[in-house]
Amino acid sequence: MTETQTSAAAEVPGRPAGTNHGDAAYWARVRRIADAAPPLSDLQRARIRAAFHQPADHKEQAA
Repeated sequence: MTETQTSAAAEVPGRPAGTNHGDAAYWARVRRIADAAPPLSDLQRARIRAAFHQPADHKEQAA
């Protein structure tokens, strides 16, 4: 890999530059942001469940 490929792969949108998955400060920031978010409503939870519990042949039926 070239240096540009390595550095480009390490950059993830929304993450501070120079962090990695093992960076405790990064994950502490993620937890603070998630904890500050308002709780989901019952309707939001139902929509998320419905999106992830589709039958396997859902795409074939839609075609």
